[in-house]
Amino acid sequence: MAAQCGRPSPGCTAPGTGYGHTVPLSDGGKAFCIIYSIIGIPFTLLFLTAVVQRVTIHVTRRPVLYVHLRWGFSKQLVALVHAVLLGVVTVSCFFLIPAAVFSVLEDDWNFLESFYFCFISLSTIGLGDYVPGEGYNQRFRELYKLGITCYLLLGLVAMLVVLETFCELHELKKFRKMFYVKKDRDEDQVHIMEHDQLSFSSITDQAAGGKEDQKPDEPFVGPEPPVPADGPPQR
Repeated sequence: MAAQCGRPSPGCTAPGTGYGHTVPLSDGGKAFCIIYSIIGIPFTLLFLTAVVQRVTIHVTRRPVLYVHLRWGFSKQLVALVHAVLLGVVTVSCFFLIPAAVFSVLEDDWNFLESFYFCFISLSTIGLGDYVPGEGYNQRFRELYKLGITCYLLLGLVAMLVVLETFCELHELKKFRKMFYVKKDRDEDQVHIMEHDQLSFSSITDQAAGGKEDQKPDEPFVGPEPPVPADGPPQR
């Protein structure tokens, strides 16, 4: 039976990569966990991508466009200020405030340990060395676990929205272009010209082949002369 504790101690072994202390022990449970992960991880990524795209439209793109059109500020400047403010709000609402709450609710956690738990969880590292709600005198354990689950889901979406907002900045786009592989336009034009020459050559070969089909010893058969209305000429 795996030990359960709220923080690492000499009598409690912290788990490795992962989150929490509940692990499958039987072969069937491990096989189900593998199959579930193969199916669940892609669907989770698709769900988060769809949610982040829709949230980014209402939280980032529309406010930036509104301020740009309403007051005439530079769009790049508005986007930069908006990204910084959004980052500050996200850090405050999903790191600093929850860390203060966890330091109060968890008896053996200080503020640094609570902040560490928030960062490790929302950055999807999830070492599992700190697990909230595992104290022996924890009240309303089920409700507390449900609240932590909602916090982690909302915090993950907020982190992805902030990253998407910063990735859309003009300065970062210029920085990312430095690592892109540039295509050689002259080489592309050479390929296009070679393709056109091959197509023209194939058409010419087809036309020449059609002329060779007509054998030189065969007489040219033209249209028959018209027959008079009163019949063929009398001899």
